Amino acid sequence: MNASSQQGLVRQHLIDPETCIRCNTCETRCPTKAISHERNYVVDSAKCNFCMKCVRPCPTGAVDNFFDLVCLYSTSQQLGWLELPPDAQRSPTASAPSSSVANEARPIVPPVQQNTACERATRAIVSDNYRITAQGSENDVHHVIFDFGDSPFSFLEGQNIGLIPPGLDASGSPHTMRLYSIASARDGEKPNVGNLAIAVKRVVGAEALGVASNWICDLRPGEEVDVFGPFGSTFLMPDDPEAHILMICTGTGVAPFRGFTHRRRRTWPNASGKLVLIYGARTPDELPYYQPLQKYSQDELHRELVYSRGLIDEHEYVQDRLRRRAREVRWFLRQPKAYIYICGIRDLDTFVDEALNEITVAQGINWTLLKTELCNTGRYHVETY
Repeated sequence: MNASSQQGLVRQHLIDPETCIRCNTCETRCPTKAISHERNYVVDSAKCNFCMKCVRPCPTGAVDNFFDLVCLYSTSQQLGWLELPPDAQRSPTASAPSSSVANEARPIVPPVQQNTACERATRAIVSDNYRITAQGSENDVHHVIFDFGDSPFSFLEGQNIGLIPPGLDASGSPHTMRLYSIASARDGEKPNVGNLAIAVKRVVGAEALGVASNWICDLRPGEEVDVFGPFGSTFLMPDDPEAHILMICTGTGVAPFRGFTHRRRRTWPNASGKLVLIYGARTPDELPYYQPLQKYSQDELHRELVYSRGLIDEHEYVQDRLRRRAREVRWFLRQPKAYIYICGIRDLDTFVDEALNEITVAQGINWTLLKTELCNTGRYHVETY
């Protein structure tokens, strides 16, 4: 239920139709079923409890809008909007700090595509597409490189691109856009060539769910695709060689961290800040980029590779490794320039949060307060799918 936040005013959660890309993430994450859509994504004020669970996953920040208004807007009114109404545009209230606070160590403003009708695409050519998990393993993940030629396409590490598979869905409508994390540093796969890469997992046995991913995995060099974006303004690495960056991920969640690592290595090869990667998969054969990761020294990129299956007497998840490395994790959390990034399967952040709470409470540290401080200073970031 919405409650009055100021005398005579009532707070309402609204979704900006101008910046919303209709990816459906917010609706799937809303536990109270307050969010629905036809043309626009809208919020039922009678069901919204301001839990904020839709805010961080939103790639454009379109859902991060909370206002103190004289009268509530109905869902039918919201469905007809092309933009937020003037009174909402003038009177925003504070929203979730984890998504709205800028990273103080990064002074630049990221490029963000805010077009909602998917009219502004950049044409790219597939320059390469190859498997990055062992042949024969069940986890078929591809590294796909898009070359933009002379067309400008600026992005930062941690952003996403949008791709729309060809054809129609079961209802006869065009497929919706899918978002994929960029796996390259901002200067490209090869510096200053004008390209970028993504990591995509083939979906087996669920045709409706794998339409986009399987299409991408089957793209051949020379084929042309429309690339939308970039999207995302929060899951970005600090431009600071002294920043300590803890990266926790599973599967293709490693993609943005590959970009982080390339950026640090190219720009500050002798940086004093530590890069730590805790990366989980079922087996070494199913871990994307396993062989390329071995080329880094532990000083360049400290790696903790964690496997949940296949090793005798060792069945471990990333949250278990955090517990095993509790002393190092506590050192990390005490650093004023420490940043934590979590990327991977849904609920990974919950498991990591539980582990960090155990690690800190053992030393008399209130993890809830510490996490709030990290969020408020732009040093705790989550992206799950």
